[in-house]
Amino acid sequence: MTKSAKDVVEFTLLFNRYKTQVYNYVVKMISDTMTAEDIVQNVFLKLFERMDTIRNKNSIRYWIFTAVRNEVYMFIRSKKVKADQFNVIDSDELEVESGEDISAQVELNETKNIIMQELNKMPNEQKEVFILKEYSGFSYKEISALLKINEGLVKSRLFKARQKLIGRLSSLVN
Repeated sequence: MTKSAKDVVEFTLLFNRYKTQVYNYVVKMISDTMTAEDIVQNVFLKLFERMDTIRNKNSIRYWIFTAVRNEVYMFIRSKKVKADQFNVIDSDELEVESGEDISAQVELNETKNIIMQELNKMPNEQKEVFILKEYSGFSYKEISALLKINEGLVKSRLFKARQKLIGRLSSLVN
């Protein structure tokens, strides 16, 4: 079945709206940029193929994140991936804005690395809730619906994840 120009435009708008959130979620869950790109591409291909079967257009964000979450967990199960404990960054990936304080940029990157290292040590339940809330901008209610758990459990997992991060970061400062 061929897609109309309207379908292509609608898909393009959805892709541009959600691609960064989806990519950030995937790369933070699996710590592998190449695989993250493949997963994101697969999810958006599925969305394009199935757009006409999605009845409630207001739920597309949930559809996308449910699909990407399923892909991530399928990848984790199939590869039995262990998170990269060192989360090495290639020096080519280090971007420094001109006019920025280089030491501040390096410190910010080090802090991001420490946060990701600590997230990778957490149970997936806590890590995923943290990523959905802090990096993808989901509300407690949205996370609850997406993960099919109650809001209290979402808040509890997020609280535990934040406490672990605060403990780790404060131990580094002292």
